[in-house]
Amino acid sequence: MKATSTLWLLLFVLLTSCFSSKDYVTDYDYNYTGSFRKYKTFAFVRPTEMENETLVSVLNSTIGARLGSQGFQELDNKPDMLVSYKIFTDSVRYRGYVQPEFDYWLNRTGRTYRNDEGEIEREQEKDETYNMVKYAENNGMLVIYVIDSRRGHTIWQGYTAAAFDLESPTFESDITRAAYRVMNEFKIINRMMQ
Repeated sequence: MKATSTLWLLLFVLLTSCFSSKDYVTDYDYNYTGSFRKYKTFAFVRPTEMENETLVSVLNSTIGARLGSQGFQELDNKPDMLVSYKIFTDSVRYRGYVQPEFDYWLNRTGRTYRNDEGEIEREQEKDETYNMVKYAENNGMLVIYVIDSRRGHTIWQGYTAAAFDLESPTFESDITRAAYRVMNEFKIINRMMQ
């Protein structure tokens, strides 16, 4: 009898610990003009406002490790991509876009041509439209931006709605998990790794 009640208690603790873990639902948008196959290096945009040092350290290491595992090299001088992020702690409404799955789109694109200035550009596909979606108001959000450093355009942005409490003892693990889930949607492998 004692073993059965101990087993039930252990099962209950295990199940409640699983339910208390946060699962971050992510989404992303991308720019059809991004030269995703040509990017090899990245750098982080230095924040202009005073950011929480823990936040900067955790996000830079999480995002940097993820991009490094995909074959991108961090480079401070003339990187191909700039990475920035923003945490919204108040209510925020966010606009996204309905687009083909990123990896599907990457695998089927590739037809290029030279424009009037001699630069190589890519032909636009029929379904490459920006159909706007307005997301419901959220209590907070993490947004990660990837910017083409040469053109200055955002080429990819990933986001997850969540309320982050900077004072929480689980803040570092929460923000790490959220950033990793967002960057998991950035499905580009550097050509040098292939």
